[in-house]
Amino acid sequence: MNNNYTSTRSQKIQISAKEAIKKGFADDGGLFVYPELSNLKINLEAMKGLNYQEIAQIVLEKLLPDFSAAEIQASIENAYDHSFDTAKITPLVSVNNFHVLELFHGPTSAFKDIGLQMLPQLMKRVLKKNNQVMILTATSGDTGKAALEGFKNLDQTAITVFYPHNGVSKVQQLQMETTSGNNTEITAIKGNFDDAQSNVKKIFNDQALKQKLGKNISLSSANSINIGRLIPQVVYYFDAYFQLVEQKQIKLGQKVNFTVPTGNFGDVLAGFYAKQMGLPVNKFIVASNANNVLTKFFNTGIYNRNIPFLQTDAPSMDIQISSNFERLLYYKSNEDTDYVQKLMSELEQTGSYQVSAPILDAIKEDFYCGFATDQEIETTIKNVYQNDNYLMDPHTAVGYKVMRDYQTTDPDTPTILLSTASPYKFVHVVTKAVLNKSFDDDHEAMQQLQQFTQLPIPKNLAQVWDLPILHQDVINQANMTDYVLEKVEDHFHDKN
Repeated sequence: MNNNYTSTRSQKIQISAKEAIKKGFADDGGLFVYPELSNLKINLEAMKGLNYQEIAQIVLEKLLPDFSAAEIQASIENAYDHSFDTAKITPLVSVNNFHVLELFHGPTSAFKDIGLQMLPQLMKRVLKKNNQVMILTATSGDTGKAALEGFKNLDQTAITVFYPHNGVSKVQQLQMETTSGNNTEITAIKGNFDDAQSNVKKIFNDQALKQKLGKNISLSSANSINIGRLIPQVVYYFDAYFQLVEQKQIKLGQKVNFTVPTGNFGDVLAGFYAKQMGLPVNKFIVASNANNVLTKFFNTGIYNRNIPFLQTDAPSMDIQISSNFERLLYYKSNEDTDYVQKLMSELEQTGSYQVSAPILDAIKEDFYCGFATDQEIETTIKNVYQNDNYLMDPHTAVGYKVMRDYQTTDPDTPTILLSTASPYKFVHVVTKAVLNKSFDDDHEAMQQLQQFTQLPIPKNLAQVWDLPILHQDVINQANMTDYVLEKVEDHFHDKN
């Protein structure tokens, strides 16, 4: 067994990739990481001319050493061969003088599909005969539906999704509420995403609950805190780069920038993994909305979540605790787990921590960070549509605005903007920006936007209005543990 994974908070933990995926979370509250990532160099020459699935095979074999090549290949085929609406999986579109990597061609029209079509396939190959896993997920909107679609009807698993009541778009809410499947549970909680995520982490670390579940039933995560969700996202950075090479926009070996809208820091961290593994990247341009905890961190070295929580036009990024940032701190502190443990304890106790000047400098070598206000989001959507005939969702617009800020200091490096969702998922903001109209009814807004732009509505979003609503729970966050226990009883104990 290759025990390649350790915890961000303790080097004593050594665990295989399969175990790390099954657990999702380390017992000490840390996240699983692969030490010395930069030793896993990928031969770029060998990737020339490969398609998405072939690139995925190379990347996943490196990062998941205890999966056989055949297991990885079967997982890739099941994840990507039939559920995306384009053979390219993540097509790169050139718009004016920048490039958009469209990550929303999967079954729920959000970038989360790339990790969440793959994670259940990996999980299936991890579970032993008598294992049963309850997947717990906190969502700010997109992860929930993508996780539900991935795990729906998968043997030996059930999934429970928590989302902030009145904190997601109408379309996102409907996507979740209409989910079918014999093993899916969804509930809104009275609170915001950070409340949902913090409570899910507490549930994972609840030893009394673990005892109640017994040895055959475990909990795991479908958020990007699970490395099985994060690792598949490394693939599209390599794939995007090679699409640029193929389009003769760059030569192999030339550096590029990636701009990534971020909330939980998972998407951009996957890019950092790709860079460690040899992808020629100059800078990752991290884009936040008005909940700009990360931008403030880049300016001061102080991570402080004790600032007012705002509901913005880009709700999937309404997050103040970027979980995956912990993994970056692990790598940037030269894998000093004691240091990470100290910072995370401070964050838990006081809501803030400060990193040393050398660590902040090391982070800035790879990352630039900025943010966009709601007003800037709407102006961006409108301007890019009018000038470039390209329609973007609010999160992609955040990325665009911050990318343009950064380009004032670096106009020459080719830049790839990650587009994280279909504009139809956030139709309220997009119609306001493009049509200068507000609709009470999101379904009508979607149809009006389609008529105006002639851009097809993704099938899953067009159909969501006609599906029966199957889930309508709303609970207090204090009751989340009991809710999980009840759902475990419903799904597993009847079958034992």
